[in-house]
Amino acid sequence: MDYKKLYEEWLSNPYFDEETKKELEAIKDDENEIKERFYKELEFGTAGLRGVIGAGINRMNIYTVRKTTQGLANYIAAVNGQAKGVAIAHDSRRMSPEFAKEAALCLAANGVKAYIFDSLRPTPELSFAVRKLGCIAGINITASHNPPEYNGYKVYWEDGAQITPPHDTGIMDEVKKVTDFAAVKTMDEDSAKAAGLYQVIGQEVDDAYMEELKSQVIHMDAIKAMAKELKIVYSPLHGTGNIPARRVLKELGFENVYVVKEQELPDGEFPTVSYPNPEADEAFDLGLKLAKEVDADLVLATDPDADRLGVRVKDSKTGEYHTLTGNMSGCLLADYEIGQRKEMNKGLPEDGAMVSTIVTTNMAGAIARHYGIRFIEVLTGFKYIGQQILGFETSGKGTYLFGFEESYGCLIGTHARDKDAIVATMALCEAAAYYKTKNMTLWDAMIAMYDKYGYYKDDIQSITLKGIEGLEKIQTILENLRKNPPSVIGDYQVTSARDYKADTVINMETKEVKATGLPSSNVLYYDLTDDAWVCVRPSGTEPKIKLYYGIKGISLADADEKSAALGQAVKELIDKMM
Repeated sequence: MDYKKLYEEWLSNPYFDEETKKELEAIKDDENEIKERFYKELEFGTAGLRGVIGAGINRMNIYTVRKTTQGLANYIAAVNGQAKGVAIAHDSRRMSPEFAKEAALCLAANGVKAYIFDSLRPTPELSFAVRKLGCIAGINITASHNPPEYNGYKVYWEDGAQITPPHDTGIMDEVKKVTDFAAVKTMDEDSAKAAGLYQVIGQEVDDAYMEELKSQVIHMDAIKAMAKELKIVYSPLHGTGNIPARRVLKELGFENVYVVKEQELPDGEFPTVSYPNPEADEAFDLGLKLAKEVDADLVLATDPDADRLGVRVKDSKTGEYHTLTGNMSGCLLADYEIGQRKEMNKGLPEDGAMVSTIVTTNMAGAIARHYGIRFIEVLTGFKYIGQQILGFETSGKGTYLFGFEESYGCLIGTHARDKDAIVATMALCEAAAYYKTKNMTLWDAMIAMYDKYGYYKDDIQSITLKGIEGLEKIQTILENLRKNPPSVIGDYQVTSARDYKADTVINMETKEVKATGLPSSNVLYYDLTDDAWVCVRPSGTEPKIKLYYGIKGISLADADEKSAALGQAVKELIDKMM
């Protein structure tokens, strides 16, 4: 059916509510807007559904949420998982509580028990709840750090990780089969509760989650010694992190936690930032102002669903606050967690492993080699790190020690199977306390790491290409690179070209071809001389093409210079194809 007919159907079908029809009526003269809303259905990307809130099949609304949930319920029935139930959480965004409730009532109408949180909760707690309650799946209503007009729908499987093959394609297939919105099942809340298919959850899961976090502490001695001295500024960026992050720090004894008041309360409009992303400098404007007032040691900010953590640390020599990228904070925590566990336990498990994604810094591999542990690279998306943990558990081979990705996400422990900014907040404060007992700041620890492993610097550029034309342009760029892999990028020779879609790694010198060993994905990666690299991939959640790159320098200044030069060379390479 073409988009015009679909638009007309939504206007005339009594199934759709009057408010939806009023919204669609208002765009009747805007051909392009009608097309954008109806030319395709919202599709699952690396993080489930994600889209702009509004009426239409290509928008987030109660009808697309119901339809997706019906598909999920059908898949759960196909694998006989109805009795296990589904855990549901949501963040502070527009329509998040409404979407969560619609999903729960659709599941209940399909005979699948819904465990729904009583109010907003972080993503990692949802991941934890799936396993704690023995659910077949989980749903989290969030669009992470996207602008306010977006919302999303993430699906988790029984291991607590976001869905991976075969479940992702299985669920997508079932969603596609649901072609008639009116055929989607739902029921009212009272009836669902009376049938025992709608259970509100909260404190019991919160308490269990907290205990799991606190069990990851290595140096309680350092916390006790420094809890009264260490000063921490924290912002939840109007999201879900406020209560759990403050609770875990308080229960461990940290006394000087200063919350950014203007960003403390949940607010789906995110009034203090253009978009709530802890990677963006603006997210820290208010936090840094407060940090200077109280002379804080570190400044932390979690994104709205609290799976990603942004960090600023004080340089005691200059008084300046340095930004730690996701790669830097990930490496700092990896070195601390693995190094201290080795020291405390007088060694590491023989089958110990660290996991990171292909677009994460090469320093990760250097840390793993230093500690003599296995280093595993996976595709972009934390679900693939979760998949590795599941593999260790089911095979009985492999001990998960640490996992992280460049996009400000890591997981300490195996209580969750998604990145956890609450446990990362706790661990960074613990590390800050530990290094303080050694008269070091976190910045001192970072510099010591650079001296030890090399001055790795990694960066990312995104080019936004919206709409249908943008999507086509992104595909054209990738196909051009695929057919004509570069032999030189900036000052570096390309030593090998990896194409994860074609499952090939081409040695550029010998032309030898081998398999990547990873699932198919529309990603191109170039290994360069001098431990440098470049990766190009489309975003799974936004209309962007992402350009990742990394270098290894001999000092901070040298690394900055080399990174800037490679970034420029990558941008020029892509610009030629625009």
